[in-house]
Amino acid sequence: MVNIVIEVSKYLLILLIAAYTYWNFSYFRFRDPWQQGRVCVRQNAAMFLLHFVAYAVLFLKSEDERVILFYLAQVVFLAVYLELYKVFYPLRSRLLVNNMCMLLCIGFVILTRLDFDKAIRQFVIVAVSALITWIIPFTMIIPYVIDRTWQLAKIPWVYGLIGLALLLVVCVIGNTSFGAQLSVNIAGIAFQPSEFVKILFVFFTACMFYRDTESKTIIETTVMAAAYVSINCEIRESAQVLVLSKDLGSALIFFLTYLTMLFVATGSYLYLFSGLLCGSGASVVAYWLFAHVRTRVAAWKNPWADIDNRGYQITQSLFAIGTGGWFGMGLYQGMPYKIPVVEKDFVFAAISEELGGIFALCVLLICLGCFLQFVLLAAQMQALFYKLIAFGLAMVYAVQVFLTVGGVTKFIPSTGVTLPLVSYGGSSVLSTFIIFGVIQGLYILKQNDEEDYEEEFD
Repeated sequence: MVNIVIEVSKYLLILLIAAYTYWNFSYFRFRDPWQQGRVCVRQNAAMFLLHFVAYAVLFLKSEDERVILFYLAQVVFLAVYLELYKVFYPLRSRLLVNNMCMLLCIGFVILTRLDFDKAIRQFVIVAVSALITWIIPFTMIIPYVIDRTWQLAKIPWVYGLIGLALLLVVCVIGNTSFGAQLSVNIAGIAFQPSEFVKILFVFFTACMFYRDTESKTIIETTVMAAAYVSINCEIRESAQVLVLSKDLGSALIFFLTYLTMLFVATGSYLYLFSGLLCGSGASVVAYWLFAHVRTRVAAWKNPWADIDNRGYQITQSLFAIGTGGWFGMGLYQGMPYKIPVVEKDFVFAAISEELGGIFALCVLLICLGCFLQFVLLAAQMQALFYKLIAFGLAMVYAVQVFLTVGGVTKFIPSTGVTLPLVSYGGSSVLSTFIIFGVIQGLYILKQNDEEDYEEEFD
């Protein structure tokens, strides 16, 4: 009987997330707030129903009563989070809040399947992150803070040097985990400074280009960006740490984010294509200079040649995706635990195996929907400072998703980057909450400006 329920549930889960994804994009067809609100209500219904079906299967299969309590705790959290946003931020982007909650639901489901204890820790981290970042949109829209925000734009080197210092701290006392991530332990709590440095880097670059886009400013900003990338690509063989292979993902995020912000600020295709050319050249140089880079590229090109060693993780990921097919094996019917560090870097493969390729594609489209909202907001912002911040954070988010999915599917070499709000990891969750909080603040600020404009001409 349980197996029948699991078999039926996987099709129901696909149907629900497909409907949610359809409404995610149909939202943009409407201009009437009432129609947009109806779409968001339907999304909420699909999300809570998907959440219920998934946890019903998890309970039936595990027969662990803690799963029921954990599910109820999540429902309370999600309901309270959505309601508080509705009460305190009536001009918020409902679509963005919904997408955040949906991605969190998917993350909780797959983590509960993989490791119940880690799922509980993730839930605690999410709750704390939500509490910490709750005030961000409010602080960005009150008049006193708005007046002071422009003062913050005058101190770009504070952001830049703090971020640089955090990266240097990692180089000195950083720890490695499975050769994929760097973290710092303080009072028994491990966190990844690079997750927060990305945000500081965006603010630094936005401040610099807000001041002016003269050659001197561009050169100074480029030097700082090169320093960020170089530190993430530092080689420390004496400590048996090959940072290029560990934090290449962060280096790529810094590089592509900077290049995009430079293009938005200047509108110069010369800078854009010159940057891409220089980045490609640096990759070629790194390939020929460093043996471990060639090793990783070889493992990416043909992981089957060394399937028991270098290619083990990616081959297991490809096996999982291929086994799941379009409709998946069903929760608890696959073997995602065979993939090393599956709950972090390769969670997309676990989703593909047990929930199916269609479900995984919908997750990717939801992430794309978030990115599109970031970009649309950036395009609509009148102030260059805010526009650059929105574009920069959009690129940080989009590149991270691309690197994660690309590495899991062997489209690009694996870079050890997590899938925001879905993968296990406290630093990633908190930094993503900060990013979404800043974007919500900018969105509400724009909505307030539009309301003031309409009242002025009524």
